[in-house]
Amino acid sequence: MAGRWIERWEPEDETFWNEQGERIARRNLFFSVFSEHVGFSIWSLWSVMVLFMGPEYGIDPAGKFFLIATATLVGAVVRIPYTFAVARFGGRNWTVVSAVLLLLPTGLAFAVMEPGTSYGTFLLVAALTGVGGGNFASSMTNINAFFPLRKKGWALGLNAGGGNIGVPVVQLVGLLVIGTAGAAHPRIVLGVYLPLIVVAAVCSALFMDNLAPVKNDTGAVKEAVQARHTWIMAFLYIGTFGSFIGYSFAFGLVLQTQFGRTPLQAASLTFIGPLLGSLIRPVGGSLADRYGGARITVWTFVAMAAATGVVVYASVIESLTVFLVGFIGLFVLSGLGNGSTYKMIPAIFLAQGHRKGLAGEEAEAYGRRLSGASMGLIGAVGAVGGLGINLAFRQSFQTAGTGTQAFVAFLAFYAACILVTWAVYLRGTVGVPDTAEAATTEPQRGYAEV
Repeated sequence: MAGRWIERWEPEDETFWNEQGERIARRNLFFSVFSEHVGFSIWSLWSVMVLFMGPEYGIDPAGKFFLIATATLVGAVVRIPYTFAVARFGGRNWTVVSAVLLLLPTGLAFAVMEPGTSYGTFLLVAALTGVGGGNFASSMTNINAFFPLRKKGWALGLNAGGGNIGVPVVQLVGLLVIGTAGAAHPRIVLGVYLPLIVVAAVCSALFMDNLAPVKNDTGAVKEAVQARHTWIMAFLYIGTFGSFIGYSFAFGLVLQTQFGRTPLQAASLTFIGPLLGSLIRPVGGSLADRYGGARITVWTFVAMAAATGVVVYASVIESLTVFLVGFIGLFVLSGLGNGSTYKMIPAIFLAQGHRKGLAGEEAEAYGRRLSGASMGLIGAVGAVGGLGINLAFRQSFQTAGTGTQAFVAFLAFYAACILVTWAVYLRGTVGVPDTAEAATTEPQRGYAEV
C-alpha cells in the first residue's frame, strides 16, 4: 500500500512544530488512539467472555485463567514484530493492517462462543486475540516519532491511556449485555466490535500519515537489545503495565472465584479499576514531564506495595469492601506508573546520546532511534508481566483456594522495583540535560529528571 508519506519531519524545530507539525501530530494521535483502543478491547476480550462461561461450558477457574493468560502471552510476543513494522511499512499503513487483523479473532469468537465447543478451540481463539496487544507497540512507536521530547510524556500517556480504556469499555459492554440480554448471549458483545474494527481501519487509512524519516534501522535494534537501560526499563514496566493488564484480565474472575460473585455482580465491578487506571495514565506522563519520571515511578511503586498489603489483609479477613479499595488502588497506581515509565525511555536515550559526545539534532535523532527501537521490547516484556500475574493467580487458587499467595509474590516484586528504580535512576545520579542545546547552557540534572 503506497499510503501518504511525509518526507520532512523535524518536531524539535519550534518553527516547524508551530506552523504545521503540531496539527499533523495531533491528528495522527487522535486516530492512533481510536485504533489502539479497539485493539485493546479485542486483546482483553476473554476477560469478558469467561464471565459468560457458566457450568454448561465445563471449564473450571484454572482453565479460565489459562485462557486469559494465553491471550496475554501472545499479545506480549507480537509486540516485538509490531514495533518494527512501523518503520518497515509506515505508521499509517501498519495501523490499517493491524486493525483489519482484529477481524480474525473477533469473527472466530463469534462463530465458536457456545457450550459444547472444545477447550482447545477456545484456547486457539483466545490466542488469536493477542494480535490486539500488538497494536499498542506499533502505536506507541509511531506516536513517539511524531512528538518533540518536551511533549512525549503527555502524548505517549494520552495515546496509551486512550488505548488502555479499551479494557474497561469492553467490560462495560459485557456488563450491559449480561444485565439486559443475560449471560447466555456473549455473541452480542462480539457483534458490537466487528463494525468498530472496520471503522478503525477506514479512519486510519483516510486520516493518518506515514513518516518517511522513520526508516528501518537494524543498527538501532541491535543497540537497543544491547543497551542495559532497555532491560532495566522493561523490568520496571513489568511492575506497572504488567500489573495493569494482568489485573484487568483477572479481576472479574478473582471476584467470582474468591468472593462468590455472580457474572452480573462481577461485571458490575470489573470495569472500575481498568477505567481509572487508563484515565490516569496521561496524568502520570504529565507529572513525569514536570517532576521527572524516575521520581514519580519510585513513589508509585512504594504506593503499589502499600496497596498490595491492603489487598493481602483483605484476602485474609475475607472482606470484599477492603479488597476492592486496595485492588482499585493498584489499578490507579499502575496507570500512573505506566505514564511515568514510558516518559523515561526517550529521555534516557537522549542522555545516552549526549554521553556518546553527540549534540544538537544528531543527539536528538539518536534518542528517537533508540527509544523507538526499545519501546517494542520494553512493551513486550512488560506485557509478559500480565501473563505472570494470571499464572500466579491460577497457581494460588489451585493450591490454596484464594489469591493471597499470589498477592504476597506481587508485593515482593514491587519491593524489587523500588530498589532498582532508586539504585539506577535516583542514587548518585550524573547530569542529564533536556536537549542537546541545554547541555552547553544549563547545569546538568540527574536521571531523576528523565
